[in-house]
Amino acid sequence: MKYISEQELVDLLANIADGERRIVAVAGPPGSGKSTLAERMETVLNAKTPGYAAVFPMDGYHFDDQVLIPRGLRPRKGAPETFDIEGFFHMLDRLRRNAVKEIALPVFDRSLEIARAGARIIPQSVRLVLVEGNYLLLDRDGWNALTFDTTMMLDVPRETLRQRLMKRWAEHGKSSEEIAQQVDSSDMLNVDLIQTSSRPADYGLRF
Repeated sequence: MKYISEQELVDLLANIADGERRIVAVAGPPGSGKSTLAERMETVLNAKTPGYAAVFPMDGYHFDDQVLIPRGLRPRKGAPETFDIEGFFHMLDRLRRNAVKEIALPVFDRSLEIARAGARIIPQSVRLVLVEGNYLLLDRDGWNALTFDTTMMLDVPRETLRQRLMKRWAEHGKSSEEIAQQVDSSDMLNVDLIQTSSRPADYGLRF
């Protein structure tokens, strides 16, 4: 894995020809800054060429609580088994084929803890789709079938991630006890899985 700067990454992805499409993975553990990086890259690239880039967040493929609770998975929401990996795989394929005028995507609403169907549109004219998510490079059945034109992994120290996650949940109004339970019994398990069981990325970013 080659470490590059954010500007080098923008330069790398800025020259896709009109009529072509590239699918790029922005992977990393919870709290690593995937959404922030993908959205900033989208803004920078679209400022140079309007409509050039769009972000596709993996989190829209969370199973709903009505599925997770009967399966006993609600406490592990955010783990690989709590996502519709097959649906996500087929949506990536649709985006890659780019055969229709526009494609509607689900987007996870953290304030409501649900995915909202058809909440984002990616037009056929978009050249770069920035797919951001925790498990894009996970070396596990289902996940390791995902393919991308370019892959990157965000590299953040484990304790930094823990502090960011604690702050995130505090901002969502959780109590100290709820935060400790969420972070240490769920989030950090996912962090460790990603950091130890992901396929090598093309590029790494310290973020």
